[in-house]
Amino acid sequence: MKIYRLFVFIFLLVPCFLGAQSKEILFTIDAHPYYTDEFIRVYNKNLDLVKDDSQKDLDAYLELFLGYKLKVAKAYKMGLQNASAYQSELKSYRNQLSKNYLNDSKVTNELIEEAYERMTKEVKASHILILVDEGASPEDTLKAFQKIKDIKNRLDAGEDFVKVARQFSEDPSVKENNGDLGYFSAFRMVYPFENAAFTTNIGSVSNPFRSRFGYHLVKVIDKRVNRGEVTVSHIMVAKSQNSDTELDNKSRQRIEEIYQKINQGEVFESLAQQFSEDKASAPKGGLLQRFGSGQLSSEVFENVAFSLENPGAVSKPFETSFGWHVVKLIEKHPVPSLKEIKSELEEKIRKDERSLLITNSLAKKVREKYLHTKDVKLIVKIKSVVNDEFYTQTWVVPEKAEALEGTILTINKDRKVAARLFLDFIASKQKSNSKIKPVAKLVDALFEKFTDEQLIAYYNDHLEDEFSEFKYVMDEYRDGLLLFDLMEKEIWNRAKNDTVGLKEYFHENSKLYQWKKRYDVDILSSTDLKIIEKAQKFLKKGKSLAYIKEQLNEEGKINIMSKSGMYEEDYDVLPQFNNLSKGVTAVASKGGYYFVVNVKDEKPAETKELEECKGKVISDYQQFLEDNWINELKKEFTIKVNRDVFENAKRQLQSK
Repeated sequence: MKIYRLFVFIFLLVPCFLGAQSKEILFTIDAHPYYTDEFIRVYNKNLDLVKDDSQKDLDAYLELFLGYKLKVAKAYKMGLQNASAYQSELKSYRNQLSKNYLNDSKVTNELIEEAYERMTKEVKASHILILVDEGASPEDTLKAFQKIKDIKNRLDAGEDFVKVARQFSEDPSVKENNGDLGYFSAFRMVYPFENAAFTTNIGSVSNPFRSRFGYHLVKVIDKRVNRGEVTVSHIMVAKSQNSDTELDNKSRQRIEEIYQKINQGEVFESLAQQFSEDKASAPKGGLLQRFGSGQLSSEVFENVAFSLENPGAVSKPFETSFGWHVVKLIEKHPVPSLKEIKSELEEKIRKDERSLLITNSLAKKVREKYLHTKDVKLIVKIKSVVNDEFYTQTWVVPEKAEALEGTILTINKDRKVAARLFLDFIASKQKSNSKIKPVAKLVDALFEKFTDEQLIAYYNDHLEDEFSEFKYVMDEYRDGLLLFDLMEKEIWNRAKNDTVGLKEYFHENSKLYQWKKRYDVDILSSTDLKIIEKAQKFLKKGKSLAYIKEQLNEEGKINIMSKSGMYEEDYDVLPQFNNLSKGVTAVASKGGYYFVVNVKDEKPAETKELEECKGKVISDYQQFLEDNWINELKKEFTIKVNRDVFENAKRQLQSK
């Protein structure tokens, strides 16, 4: 999605609002003014985030800001703002952002307290699902409900839950898990499901309930105190992708060797860096991000991690679907206090299905906030044209009915809502299967819902007036979205597709893309100097790595390990050896280990082939194109910078 790449622009970071700023014209682009308040706000919000000190220099930052606005001006000049895809994405983002402002603090606090109470517990449950779409017809909905009701009757009569789940559940995963969902806490399931799980007694089956997926039955197997979260490090040896038994046996043997070295007192983190095949965690000594129950894709891994009692404890080797592991406990994190986690819970609630409760509570507030009047006579006329066909979902809005034209609802004297919209609203609600009778009463009830929707829509449309931060975010996103489209057309696609230009740039800047001197080596390591000296002698005699390990790893003790490959001269332990050349090196030490290296081949420093560094070259070429393009934009547009105003802004910023 575009949104991920949008945030490469420094101007789209989450705002930090600093109150009112002075507002003077800082510069103009083709007579369009840009003000100091925006410049100051954007500079301040990014000050602690930029790593390049040049971007903290106000004169340099002015150039960045000016370049940013030039690109946006170019996007508008090209008419990119008129593209339907742009309009659609902007509308989608605004709808998403506005949800954060459509809340009720009382309801929010009640939901926070409920969520926290549930977070202190974990529920183990199984379920049965009968699928039915949210917008399904009453007939299909009733059919699905009857199915789930019949299943509930079977369970109440004593039939086995697992057997019934396998036979009737429409959850695709039931064949693998028999409906078992494992342990989970708050926010791990959709809200209606969470409600049922936490309010049903252990051993009992809930009454049928509906979520956006369909109708469910939940059987609660167990409830326990939440184990909290845990931080661990691990070493992994991957399993064969093709069920190769021989390779899998080697993987198991390797993890056993590593485990033995840990028991021999070698440093877990050093072994992880050398031998773990989890590329994401190995450079960090195997450290994983903290996690709780149900957050990893392996319950086996979770259970082993939580079973470790004391920091520093290491598990025995165990197998998951990913490979073989040993795990070291770093720290256990109990559930935080409500005070510590309240803001996080509020953010989760805003993104969760339960936020609908908050949004619905807004209706009462906006009714009190905005003056609104209805045309009673027009409503009476509408009642005369709505009939019992509504209940059979066959009622149609009259095509020609001049008597029904006009304004049926007025909000704050500036929003006129046409009666035709209410008629369409009535028609759209036929599938709601409302049973309110007679028709006149039905129309009154629908008008109240219609009024709520229109008032909330009015409130939503005026969020920029209500909340300055909302306006700032929308302005920045609006420009950033345009800038994304512009950069994609003018820079990114060109850099990827202009093969001739890319090659020319590469050849002109080849000095930037150089291999350092490289060595094809076997690197042997041990914590025992005598062992590494023996290994050195074997290497000098031309013995293979397999032979050396067989001789030195005796009686089930792992004394030596190795790795091989083509590495640059500054790789890992190689800088410890002076004047590397073909043959066997002297012994060197680093970080509590002794090393000896067999240099099988060496390659001189040389220019990389384009394919060997294409990603970096494309990135640099993009920057090259952008820099030249900015200079062209400065010629295309008339720019006037008010230097006096800028100097005042500088003094204001530097005084803080």
